[in-house]
Amino acid sequence: MSTLYLLVLLAFSTCCLADEQSHIRRSDEPLVIDDIAYDQESDRNADPCTSRGCMWGKSSDGKVYVPYVIASHFSSRERSIIERGLLSFHDVSCIRFVKRSSQRDYLNIQSDSGCYSYVGRRGYSQTLSLDRQGCLYHSTVQHELLHALGFNHEQCRSDRDRHIKILWHNIQSGWEYAFDKISTLNQNTPYDYNSVMQYHRYAFSGNNKPTMEPIPNANVEFGTATQMSRNDIARLNTLYKC
Repeated sequence: MSTLYLLVLLAFSTCCLADEQSHIRRSDEPLVIDDIAYDQESDRNADPCTSRGCMWGKSSDGKVYVPYVIASHFSSRERSIIERGLLSFHDVSCIRFVKRSSQRDYLNIQSDSGCYSYVGRRGYSQTLSLDRQGCLYHSTVQHELLHALGFNHEQCRSDRDRHIKILWHNIQSGWEYAFDKISTLNQNTPYDYNSVMQYHRYAFSGNNKPTMEPIPNANVEFGTATQMSRNDIARLNTLYKC
């Protein structure tokens, strides 16, 4: 197993499984299931938010400005990792993450319990957590930002059963919902094993065995992305009409 694969696996494991363990929520913490934040339990079963207007608005110049603040508890090195992730969207799309001045809706980037984000624009301040203990990887920053822009996980795509076999018997008891299918907007792009939104082969495993297997070739590598794929970028540009 390559060093790169181990590092990526560690990043995904820490980022996406760090908040699996139950903990007492503070009054100001959202409900977090997997790495997605919700206002309440019933929101999990809602239709994809992009059909309900959760996208960030486009300005007259054709750009989509998403205000953000970065908490002061991040070190300069940690802040640079986050800022690199924010700027990476500028190079490939019409998304522009901008430092908040007085905008009402914005991303409040902080080190909370694990890595998580709401899906799409929630309104007012919305927490995007990048825990200093394990979430500060370029791929993780992009992953959570794509959630904030309205995207779900790749293995939850509406057409996933043609591309990924879920090995339910290997999933840790109580975490099966992480593989719920969603009526996603797939933007006429193929299922992408290299998507930064695709979890790794052992995600949520309860017995150290794989929880997912590619179809038809079970040996295809997946879930090791270190940055957004071409399909991730294409979907982003299609959704926001960049």
